Amino acid sequence: MTEQSAAVSKSLRTENPTGVQITLDHVSKTYPGAKSPAVDDVSLQIPAGDVVVFVGPSGCGKTTTMRMINRLSEPTSGKITIGDKDALSIKPTELRRSIGYSIQQAGLFPHMTIRQNIGLVPGLLKWDKKRIADRVDELLDLVGLDPAQYAGRYPRQLSGGQQQRVGVARALAADPPVLLMDEPFGAVDPITRSSLQDELLRLQSELGKTIVFVTHDFSEAVKLGDRIAVLGQQSKILQYDTPAAILANPADDTVAGFVGTGASLRQLGLVRVKDIDLESRPTAHLGDSVDALRAELAAAEHDWAVILDHRERPVSWVREGRLRQANIVDDVAEPLNELISIQATLQDALEAMLAEDHASAVVAGAGNRYQGVVTLETLITTITHLRHTPNAPAGVDSTDVEP
Repeated sequence: MTEQSAAVSKSLRTENPTGVQITLDHVSKTYPGAKSPAVDDVSLQIPAGDVVVFVGPSGCGKTTTMRMINRLSEPTSGKITIGDKDALSIKPTELRRSIGYSIQQAGLFPHMTIRQNIGLVPGLLKWDKKRIADRVDELLDLVGLDPAQYAGRYPRQLSGGQQQRVGVARALAADPPVLLMDEPFGAVDPITRSSLQDELLRLQSELGKTIVFVTHDFSEAVKLGDRIAVLGQQSKILQYDTPAAILANPADDTVAGFVGTGASLRQLGLVRVKDIDLESRPTAHLGDSVDALRAELAAAEHDWAVILDHRERPVSWVREGRLRQANIVDDVAEPLNELISIQATLQDALEAMLAEDHASAVVAGAGNRYQGVVTLETLITTITHLRHTPNAPAGVDSTDVEP
């Protein structure tokens, strides 16, 4: 791994990770009656505080490999070390309570409230009631759900995306150093999925857990992973490296098949919106008179403005030409259907532009407050830069490349 690609892999990690290293040493799994192992002699080191993504075809053994870490699937042979502890020497129930686990469709208990679901593992660990209640409220805030509004509801009363947020909160409830995630966002629509990915990146930047994430979606692996393990049949490790290194130099034809023909576009998934200089646009607030905005736009380079609510959140946009026909901006504002997070990738930004048929995308930061816009010109410059310097760390200086 080059120093530059290592810099990319560390760009999202907190300075003080709470995760621990995981080591798989010649681990195999053979099911009773099977002629060959489902997982054959896997050795892998997962650094503390990293997000490592297992990606591979269906049936290759990636989920079984991950589930052996918390012994939901017992290894037939080999050794697994979590931190400085031999996982096989710990009682399975104790081990699982010390490792967060998040699965597709959240896996929430339907007869329990959201508070009860999140507080389940702390309760099993004999935390006192006040500590559990405080932890539940803290985690709901952390995943963007108001405790007063959601804690007393049942899973059926939440959307799919909200349920997945609760599933992540439950996995984090006992503050585990390790989080296992088995295609947790696979059952939601693409827009919600992108939002959940952004939320996970934000949480990881704050918490620094060691996360093992299973997916069949290589684009998701590029977006989320500090490192990617591309697995073949029986979990044979075909390549284990940073996303930048794999995109630039696939180890063999099988890995190249995962990367696909759009490697240059996929490299947009290596750069976060937060790592580039955003452009500004004129703004106004709901209820404002059009006079000041009309004058500002007349003197500006661009002919449209972003409309914010009282909490500085972008809610709509307006064209200069329509301001002639209105007294307040609300009368002529158009809905802002595609809003991207500061944690999103430039690939997300491109998809938002295509969905809106626009040459730019509006960016929101903490609390969904307006941050600026990212433009198609920035994306083209970034693709050119990455094509010439594929292992460059995040943060692209557009002056480095001729337009």
